[in-house]
Order: sequence, then structure tokens, then C-alpha cells
Amino acid sequence: MKKQYFKQNHGDPAPLSCEIEIAARFSELDPMNIVWHGNYAVYFELGRLALGKKYGMGYTDFYNNGVIIPLKQIHFDYFKSLEFEKTYKLQTLLYWNEAARLDFEFSIYNENKEQMTSGYSVQLMVDKNLGILVNKPPFFEELCKKWKNGTLRQAENK
Repeated sequence: MKKQYFKQNHGDPAPLSCEIEIAARFSELDPMNIVWHGNYAVYFELGRLALGKKYGMGYTDFYNNGVIIPLKQIHFDYFKSLEFEKTYKLQTLLYWNEAARLDFEFSIYNENKEQMTSGYSVQLMVDKNLGILVNKPPFFEELCKKWKNGTLRQAENK
């Protein structure tokens, strides 16, 4: 069932990875007593936030460097429903891309390591005047150089 949404080219570094736990809360349930489909976007957002914080490339890091990263595309594949009061593992991967964009892939697993949901999101990079960036901003280009040569480490004091 595991899907890979983004193609990796020969020579691309391995995706950056982050795992967090999420719990299905009462306020997230629909009348069928399962997590309402719209809440998966929130879960994916939690994954993007955790990965960004881990590697020093979160929303605030981009914004403080004059860049906004709006969501362009989001996709979900639902395999099994998430249930109230159960805890799940959310794995977030950020795939290498030569363009000024962020390609995230997500997988949610239950306690038995069964994949419940997968999906992806794509974010563009724009300046504060909403002009689309063609090239990666300098701070992100530096992070990407470290990522590509294998020296990118977890951000300190984040």
C-alpha cells in the first residue's frame, strides 16, 4: 500500500524525515465516530511544522528571510479510518527538488504499523509581494547544499 508520490533522480539526497505521534481527539470526529476527512490536512500540517522545526526550515525561518511558502497542492489516500483516542505515527518526508518548492510526503500508521493514510503536499516559494520565486532563496540554498552533501543536521535551539 505504501505509495511514493515524488520521483527521486539518481544523485538526489535521501528525503529528510520526521516522525511524530498524533492522537485522534473527540473534536476531530464526524457523525460516524471516525476522524473527519478535513482534519487530515491539519495532521499533515503538524508533520510539516515538525520537520521544518527539526531542520531549521519552518514557516518562520522562511518568513524571516522574506519568503512565504503557500500550499499549492494537497492530496490524500485513505486506507483505513482513524479512531477516537487512538494514537498514530505520522511520518513526514521532504523530497529533494531543484526548484523553489517543497515536496512533502506523509504516511499515518497505527500501533500495528498498518498504513492508514498517505498523501502529499506541494508548497511554492513566493516573496512578500507574492511574486513566485524561480530560484531557491539564499538561506534555503545553503540548507540544500548541506542536505546534498550529507552535513545537514537537526536545528539547534528550535
